[in-house]
Amino acid sequence: MMSKIRIIFRKIVKFFDKKIITPITKFFVWLTEKTKDKGKNFERILSRKSSLVILSLLIAVFIFFYVDTKSTTILETAAEVLYKQPVNVIYNEESYVIEGIPETVDITMIGRKSDLYLAKQLPVDTVDIDLKDLKPGTHKVTLKYKGAIDTINYKLDPSVATVVIYSKMSEVRTVSVDILNQDKLNSKLSISKVEIDRQEVIIKGPQYKLDKVATVKALVDINNIANPKEGTETLSDVQLIAYDEKGTVIDVEIVPSKVTATIEISSPSKVVPIKIIPKGNVSFGKAISNITSSVESVTIYGDEETLSNIKNIEVKNNQKISSEQIISLSGVKLDENTFKYSKRDIKKKIKENAYIDSVKITRGLPDTLKIEVKERTAKLMLLYGNAYVYINNQGYILEISDEKAKLPVLKGYKTDEKDIVVGQRLCNEDLEMLSTVLKIMEVAQSEEIFDKITGIDIRNKSDYEIEMENEQKTAHLGDCSMLEERILWVKTILNETKDLQGEIFVNMNLNSDRPFFRERV
Repeated sequence: MMSKIRIIFRKIVKFFDKKIITPITKFFVWLTEKTKDKGKNFERILSRKSSLVILSLLIAVFIFFYVDTKSTTILETAAEVLYKQPVNVIYNEESYVIEGIPETVDITMIGRKSDLYLAKQLPVDTVDIDLKDLKPGTHKVTLKYKGAIDTINYKLDPSVATVVIYSKMSEVRTVSVDILNQDKLNSKLSISKVEIDRQEVIIKGPQYKLDKVATVKALVDINNIANPKEGTETLSDVQLIAYDEKGTVIDVEIVPSKVTATIEISSPSKVVPIKIIPKGNVSFGKAISNITSSVESVTIYGDEETLSNIKNIEVKNNQKISSEQIISLSGVKLDENTFKYSKRDIKKKIKENAYIDSVKITRGLPDTLKIEVKERTAKLMLLYGNAYVYINNQGYILEISDEKAKLPVLKGYKTDEKDIVVGQRLCNEDLEMLSTVLKIMEVAQSEEIFDKITGIDIRNKSDYEIEMENEQKTAHLGDCSMLEERILWVKTILNETKDLQGEIFVNMNLNSDRPFFRERV
């Protein structure tokens, strides 16, 4: 507080020196110069005691009114605006994702001009939103700001924000590589191979965003190589970006966010003989007996796909879809120049099969095309009339078949029958439920009872049901809190009631109620 008073006092002293003392001194000097040659009358007037008293009184009255005016101005109420002040969010960053937070706010300060002046000299405190005690969901919260000076009234714009808190989920995804600006290489150079130091990363974010991520790509930009030449180049800090199926960037956290890429640059070439083809007609009665050239052959440069024809097609990592099917989908034919085919088009055609999650195309010298696929695996079935719909852990519809696979049947799904299309995904409501269903299956697998499950009913969110037809039992799990404990109880009661038919009830408070079995009569 004393430092603030000292600042104000210095300002007042400077003000009086500049506005009052200096101008009066200059006035008297000027007056003396003007009157010294015009006799002694004026000097005698100034030397009188009464004259000095009157002059001093006039100066004092002037100073009083002047200072009083300035003091009144200093004490006047005014307003100042601090624009675009950052917002500090207080929450558990490891567990939650927040949406709806304003990036900046405007702070309007209302108070005395002297207080506003001091406030502008002091560092601005943070505008806080405290979310640490809130659970996932939609909340209306008030922004808080504690100014340095208590006498100032602070108003925030906006003062209230509607935020959505999501649980932060995580998934492991495979990383693919995109090469940017390859056309900027010297015409004699070509990228023969690109490797990154890790093949999988973790993506984190709300579940609805993770479900949108179709691929994570490492963007290897050739422009970042200072002087590309034949050999091996290394690029560190290669950015990773998540995309949806349409190529739109999805804002999720990627761990790690960057990778290191090793790039092999080659200079493929091919010696081609020169074939001379005559043009025009020779004169009547004459014929060409021989044509020779000083150059018998030339060396042409380009990438492997330009210089070589396809002799072999290799398909890797396929289990569900046969190599013949994948080659047929690709549209690639043997003994044709690879330049004819676009990698993007090949990938697009192969991915028309819903079981194909991702495709990687590489070329092996001198004449081999390599197709590496990652397949989706069916995890559940839906009943669709008299047919079965196979879906994977991301809710993709893989196949509609008359054959019943050895998979649990998901009952109570909300997706409309007209939207049951191979290659499409279940509706958002079903996708939200799917994560819980997969968790049930995961825990059941760990407790070695997964093979007994023939169906999972999700119609009642407060009571998930597990059907076990071969055991002639149904288990009521409840809302799936304490899931590991509930599945363990199911396993225990199954062992105790091997020869009985009935229902297992664990949909109660496990801390006070013991699960039980009710025999079916």
